[in-house]
Amino acid sequence: MMRLPLFEFRAPQTVAEAVRILDGEGPQALPLAGGTDLLPNMKRRQQVPRTLMSLQRLQELHHLEFRDSGSRLGACVTLSEIAAERRFRDGMTALAQAASFVATPQIRNMATLGGNLCLDTRCNYYDQNYEWRKSIGFCLKKDGDICWVAPGSAKCMAVSSTDTAPALMALGARVRLVSRSGEREVPLSELYQNDGIRYITRQPGELLTEVLLDSFDGWKSTYWKLRRRGSFDFPVLSVAAAARLSDQGIVVDARIVVGSVACLPLVATEASRSLVGRPLDQESIAQAAALGARIAKPLDNTDFDMSWRKRVTAEFVTYALRELRGDDLRGERLLLTRHSSSL
Repeated sequence: MMRLPLFEFRAPQTVAEAVRILDGEGPQALPLAGGTDLLPNMKRRQQVPRTLMSLQRLQELHHLEFRDSGSRLGACVTLSEIAAERRFRDGMTALAQAASFVATPQIRNMATLGGNLCLDTRCNYYDQNYEWRKSIGFCLKKDGDICWVAPGSAKCMAVSSTDTAPALMALGARVRLVSRSGEREVPLSELYQNDGIRYITRQPGELLTEVLLDSFDGWKSTYWKLRRRGSFDFPVLSVAAAARLSDQGIVVDARIVVGSVACLPLVATEASRSLVGRPLDQESIAQAAALGARIAKPLDNTDFDMSWRKRVTAEFVTYALRELRGDDLRGERLLLTRHSSSL
């Protein structure tokens, strides 16, 4: 049986109290929301904080606010709440889909939006128990000095496996980070960087408190996820797409984000731009799909063959854009879920 290491437990009741704790403890303190990723990591000794700081008593982080000008989503809103919320439809459908595809209902009842956005990067050589990792001399991400995915690399190649980040990046989301010295608001795309260890720009003394979204009137969005099993598994490829169409069906604006093929979600800027001013027809979709697949550079550190995952990226971009066009792809989603184990 894997047991948790010893730690000090703190349960602040306000954000101000929480950031004082983070400021005093530094990197040795970690926020605890649902704990669905952090606690298993601690059992495997991947993360060994001296202090766990629960966020459950911070009522400021549990809000869902919808206004004509936009939405505010508290960091401790659960993924189940997001998946069930009917106001996450049409323009924000991608977020509801991404939340609903995470793990199992029991885990979604505990897992939070903020926790999924700050999800630790994953790798076949890292996500093992302590004894397994010790047998290979550990890895660059934890306790070792070699990235076994790319032994000649000085950088860790662990993969971003968050579901909600690509969806929210396609929606142009921003996040609020609060520290004892103040607060800052940054685009979600700037929260991540291409490094498996230093994958997030949030500082140890900062707390992610909420996600901010502008109005999505006139937009449509969707999220597609590849995994071996139809439930529970982390993504090994994901595509989020959002578009605003004119009354004539011409793309006015578009965003495509490819997830789980690098240390951070990748914004497919060229693919998105290629759609603007054009209808979502076969030609424009095929061009955008090819451009979206071009930026995907998966490595051999997750499930499925890496070259196949790169090729299938174009197919997933195609699915997403066809759905935005209005095609009924419920059958394709069902088949993908049922037969993913045979891929």
